[in-house]
Amino acid sequence: MTKSEIRATILIVDDESKVRRSVGDYLRDEGYTVLEATETSEAEKIIDANETTVDLILLDVRMPGESGVEFLERLPHIPESIPVVVMSGHGTIEVAIEAVRLGAFDFLEKGFTPERLAITVERGLEVIALRRQNLELRQGLDALHRLVGESKAMKDLRESIQRASPTPAKVLLLGENGVGKELVARAVHELSPRAGGAFVRLNCAAIPKELVESEIFGHEKGAFTGANAQKRGKLELAHAGTLFLDEIGDMNLEAQAKLLRALESSEFERVGGTQTLSFDARIIAATNKDLPAEVESGAFRRDLFYRLNVIPIVVPPLRDRVGDVPLLVNHYLDYFRNEYGRTNLSVAEEAMERLSHYEWPGNVRELRNLVERLVIMTPGSRVGLTQVKSLLGTQASESTDGIGLKLSIPEGEDGLLKRFLDEAERQFLTRELERQSWNVTQVAKVLGIDRANLHRKLKRYGLSRK
Repeated sequence: MTKSEIRATILIVDDESKVRRSVGDYLRDEGYTVLEATETSEAEKIIDANETTVDLILLDVRMPGESGVEFLERLPHIPESIPVVVMSGHGTIEVAIEAVRLGAFDFLEKGFTPERLAITVERGLEVIALRRQNLELRQGLDALHRLVGESKAMKDLRESIQRASPTPAKVLLLGENGVGKELVARAVHELSPRAGGAFVRLNCAAIPKELVESEIFGHEKGAFTGANAQKRGKLELAHAGTLFLDEIGDMNLEAQAKLLRALESSEFERVGGTQTLSFDARIIAATNKDLPAEVESGAFRRDLFYRLNVIPIVVPPLRDRVGDVPLLVNHYLDYFRNEYGRTNLSVAEEAMERLSHYEWPGNVRELRNLVERLVIMTPGSRVGLTQVKSLLGTQASESTDGIGLKLSIPEGEDGLLKRFLDEAERQFLTRELERQSWNVTQVAKVLGIDRANLHRKLKRYGLSRK
């Protein structure tokens, strides 16, 4: 079993096996991961299949079928995202220069020395590193100040971010769906010494159980059915940066165990591989679940919880900072007015008042979506109370509580209908609690809602075990 530092992946595209073997062997000896293609169509499949991340391409300019130059002409976006170094034989220098004009980073005349190859590859990788760094900086520009709000809850949140960011400690973000946990994670990353590295996100809830390990650790070609090429995992891609594990509470126990081992040793193996790779990535995890309760129920490993819960940060729900609603509305209004060319649109005072008194079960995400709808759907130059009431009435049923009742609760004077719907929800919860022997944790899990949110509903309806 070998052990190495994580290095870049290089794709060699050449129809000559001798060239692929000699160049590939040298690069592998230098610690690079090497992929090979005999023609441009095969190279395109490797790049587009999302089965791997290619950091640099060594491209022969003269091959049977499509030439390297034709490849660059047909797919001009590739050299914009991946440095391409063209390899030319004797008499094809003019062709190589044409390839550079089409976006190739550099060219090597065949017969090049290992030293010349090494220098060119290193320069090309420096270029892609700078491109990715600039992209991350643009995406996360002033992330802390994009956390809109002046309430005490937001000031406390900013202070927690500023204290946690300079350290290498793991961070656990706690909060309901839609509160902005990813934005907080990006702020921690951008304010940390790792800001120049990659910010890599993995949504643990969105991945099928059998693919979680492949997503985290990567896999080797042939590791399982459908693994047609080597794939670098998120842990590897986050080397020298930050890995954000969103919805960590939904990760299965087997994957939890392997993640724990990796965090303890700073080493891992790709699925189906024997090479031990070391990594250096800061871990930020997030969940909308009550992890201590998940630990007690056996759904989450206690040792992994303690490993992740070094700096816990609670991201407040919008209902706990309703004073920030006008600031958030104006923030998203500015954005969507420019997005949809409606720069003269404004919000009436009574409309803003109604927005400020809404409970926002979907938190900031719900507010953002509603403002976008208002910008699109408002016929005049002013968002009035009528438009706001109309949209709030239709979307009140889309609460992220996860109860599953598609209820439309109109805002207005019809208290009778609201009492009817409240009674329906109370009866629904009572039946589910009885079905689960009043195990609140299990009820929350079955209904897919936050345990703290369920407790609030039980208190609201006066529900308790007799």
